[in-house]
Amino acid sequence: MKVWCPAVLLVSLSLAAVSALAADACVPDRAALLALDGQAFDQDLTGGWRPIAEKPGCLMAAADLLRDYRAAHPQEPARILYWHEGQVRALAGDTAALTLMEQSHDSRDTSRAQAWNAYVDATLAFLRHDRPALQAARDRLSHVPRPPLESDTTGDSMMMLSWPMNMGIVDGLLACFGKPYADAYGGSCTTP
Repeated sequence: MKVWCPAVLLVSLSLAAVSALAADACVPDRAALLALDGQAFDQDLTGGWRPIAEKPGCLMAAADLLRDYRAAHPQEPARILYWHEGQVRALAGDTAALTLMEQSHDSRDTSRAQAWNAYVDATLAFLRHDRPALQAARDRLSHVPRPPLESDTTGDSMMMLSWPMNMGIVDGLLACFGKPYADAYGGSCTTP
């Protein structure tokens, strides 16, 4: 039979209350955020999960919000939500980031998918401290052919300003190899 010490129970309850208050401070209107459509929740730079991740001390609350959004909206494409949750967890130093990022690979056979997968693999190699795999992913990314121009919903031609996509970030991962992901992703290292 377990005997609970009132002091230990009080401390445990206090820590849980502080954690809940911190989450509420980071995500004051969780229901409204979870009700957003996928574009507004994930891609709006001033709304959705992104402003929460920018608040000091709120990375894990943002990651949990991404997880909860994915669960509440199973009809939304999950690949990018897995990626963003993984990124936020990696920035917070949470090793669960690796599994999430792995789930963001794109199974399509397109240049964009090949470039995306090379970027994912480069990030995973960085987080696993595997410089040869990071360099190999960077080399693979540099050889992905530019896709043809696509049309947006108005029929206007869209041009990618930079190809291959995410090359600057991958170069930053190489330049910052051995440093925290937040430094490497944020571009605080000089490129080689």
